[in-house]
Amino acid sequence: MHLAAPLNALRAFEAAARHLSIKQAAAEIGVTPSAVSHQLRILEQLLEVDLMRRAGSRLELTETGQTLAPALTEGFTRIIEAVASLKSERKLGPLRLSMLPTFAAHWLSPRLGAYPFARAGYELLISTTQTVVDLGAGVADASVRQGRGEWPGVIAELLFEEHVTLLGHPSWAGRDDAALRKAISQTNLFLSQHRRDDFTRWNATLPGGPITPAAITIVDSAGLGLKAAIDGAGLTFAGEEIAQCDIAERRLVTLLDHRVPADAGYYLCYPAALARDRRVRNLRAWMLNEAATAAGPRPAPAQLSPCQ
Repeated sequence: MHLAAPLNALRAFEAAARHLSIKQAAAEIGVTPSAVSHQLRILEQLLEVDLMRRAGSRLELTETGQTLAPALTEGFTRIIEAVASLKSERKLGPLRLSMLPTFAAHWLSPRLGAYPFARAGYELLISTTQTVVDLGAGVADASVRQGRGEWPGVIAELLFEEHVTLLGHPSWAGRDDAALRKAISQTNLFLSQHRRDDFTRWNATLPGGPITPAAITIVDSAGLGLKAAIDGAGLTFAGEEIAQCDIAERRLVTLLDHRVPADAGYYLCYPAALARDRRVRNLRAWMLNEAATAAGPRPAPAQLSPCQ
């Protein structure tokens, strides 16, 4: 599609034709009267026609102007209505929340039973991806990201820092250090490609010396490693906070009682323009509360865990 005249010039003429006033058109568009007059001259020169003329102190449309003005009014009205409808739909529709698959499956999903989906302002549309989505471009309204909180153009609020450790199937529980090390030397370790440096640092500071698994299988996400360990296919190395619900439900156990801070945390991110959006405020309050609850003392066995 090719527009034969500048959009600003067409907009200026449409407003002036509707008001039959340069001054009122300028006030509506938010420019000076001289800017409107300049745009009208540009449009008339491009089209090689007269669109408006002075009749004493009044402004009136020429025959050509009378033909063009209604079509432009209809066109701009449809544009305004379409944009307004889209803005209203985004404001009232579900909050589009993007996050890493591992966070969704192992931290968020076990807690969704406590999320008030039925309450107004809490509706969610959840998607998962390994890619950092562009919130400024409107790909999503909010996201949970892993890193140091240093992303330009968004507000990043820390949900929790992460501490990494060695995890395995509950069948590994109850072994002493020597028995664990021997078993590890005969076992596959599923290691996320993003955790190689963390594992090296953890292993180098392990009391009693480093471990040497029989094999190390590199996977593209911590989630795959956690699933492999839950299924008893081997051990994994991951964030204890992400695996908290799996540990609380006895799907996984920590091994060797050694943990180190990861070089990243999990953050709730959203554009500054949505900071006052009710849906963002609701999600923020709920997630921060869940993260704070998860960081507290672990409940006694007879109590419900934060993952139930």
